[in-house]
This record gives sequence, C-alpha cells and structure tokens, in this order.
Amino acid sequence: MPQGMIVKALSGYYYVKPAASQAEAQGGYVQCRGRGIFKKRGITPLVGDEVLYTPTENGEGTVDEILPRETELIRPPIANARQAVLLFSVREPDMNLQLLDKFLVHIEHAGLKPLICLTKEDLLLEDQDEENTESLAQIKQLYEDIGYTVIVTSSLTGTGTEEVMRHLAGEISVFAGQSGVGKSSLLNRMLGLSLETSEISLKLGRGRHTTRHVELIELENGGYVADTPGFSQLDYLELGVEELSQCFREFVKYAENCKFRGCSHLHEPGCKVRAAAELGQIAASRYEHYVQFQDEMKEKKRRY
Repeated sequence: MPQGMIVKALSGYYYVKPAASQAEAQGGYVQCRGRGIFKKRGITPLVGDEVLYTPTENGEGTVDEILPRETELIRPPIANARQAVLLFSVREPDMNLQLLDKFLVHIEHAGLKPLICLTKEDLLLEDQDEENTESLAQIKQLYEDIGYTVIVTSSLTGTGTEEVMRHLAGEISVFAGQSGVGKSSLLNRMLGLSLETSEISLKLGRGRHTTRHVELIELENGGYVADTPGFSQLDYLELGVEELSQCFREFVKYAENCKFRGCSHLHEPGCKVRAAAELGQIAASRYEHYVQFQDEMKEKKRRY
C-alpha cells in the first residue's frame, strides 16, 4: 500500500504527495477521499499527516490509514509540524506583545520550536522612527535573552528572508500570527509565489484574512511551510491552568525552588518566580501577561 503525506485538504478531498514517484500521481499528488471509518471514529485526516492510501481506477485514491503523529495542532489544524514561525509586525498593525506571548504559550504547549519574525522593518526605516527602532531592538533582546530565535524581516527590502529560509530547511513549519502582518508577503518574497495579500485597514489596525485553507508548500531545501488562516485570538480549552507556567520557559529555573509544590506564582509566600519578576530577572511584561492569562483561563473554566 503506497505511503504519502497530505499536503492540502479542501472540500472533502485530501491531496497526498506520494513518498516516492508514483505512476498514478497527477501533478505530484493524488487526490483522495477519506475512508468512512474515520468519520465513524471521530478522526479527521490533517494536512501534514503521513498516510497509507489505495489508488483507485480513476487515478484518484482512498486514504486508508493515518500513521502516528509527532505533533497535532487544533488551530490551525495540522499534524507533524515541528516549528512555528510567528510573525508580528513592528508597524501596521503595531506590535502586540501580549498576543505574541499567547502564541508562544500555545506553541510551547504543543511541543513545537518557535521562530519569531518581526516583520515590516522597512516602515520604521521609511519614517526614520528612532524611538520605535530602539524599541524594536529592546524587544528582540528581550526574547533572545529568554532563549528564542528572533529575526527582523522586511518583504519589501528582503532583510532577513535568507536567514528565515535557513531555519525552514528540512522542517514542517507553521506560519502564523496576527492578521495583516505580512505572512503571505514574506512567503511570496522567499519562494517567488503569488499568494493573495491584502491591504491593512488603518481604521481597524488589522488586515483581512486572505488565506482560506491550510496547504503545505514544498521548499527546495527539503522543508515544507503551511500558510495558515490568519487569526487574532486563541483560546485555552486544550491547556490546563497548572500547565501555563511551564510554557513560560524563563520561569522554569525559578519555579523549581518555590516553597510550595504546584505554586501558581500569583500569591503564595516563598514564590521564586514572583521574586525574580520583582527583581527584574523576569521581564515585567512577561509576568504581567502570565497573570492575565491565568485570569482568562479561570474565567473560561467558570463559563464551561
């Protein structure tokens, strides 16, 4: 039975790229339907899934089995991604560190490797905005000190695009972030594609969603990228309150020495995380967002 990877899911069809060159592959993939047993079992094949399929007489195929997944994301729905490229613009829309930290929480929880891309550097250079340029350098330093890789990019000038490409080699990477930050523009610049882009609504400060479905784009360096639907908020339904602090990687070394096991780092005496935040060893914005996320999660649990 041939093996392949689902590279696109659209209108009930799964487009499978064969693991090796197959005579039945049309344009490099086989258009497949999923077996009815998947629906009965409440299983949905996802883009990124490694699958076994059976070719049919009409040149199409049927997905028969989904092989074990390394990772699984709910939103965007994709399997076996190992890296998340988080794009946040320095201008139009303005940088939103709270949303960046929320994305990082979900990426850490999912077990993916984050790569932070700060886009639209050209807008700062164009305006000769020294204050925001300095702020950008501080933000970059903040997240690099935590241990994240941060790349400043511009789709217009090409700044940072080669460095991003190096990080994509051999990986299945999810591109995600705030709407209108230039996901499609960056992919177009790097890959020579013509993905649909949209202008930013200055009144709303955010872009219209231009990506309609999840699709893996194959790179020449052996990587795949998923240009995923833009979205500006996440929920915590799949994340427990007690797991939140583990998703703030700079908390971990301090949390080990907290006085109480299971410390929430909010009000307990002898909390080393809170002490580190007060001493500036943990960035004030990061601890503030942690507290906000705790409140959001508790409110969610009360409603459900």
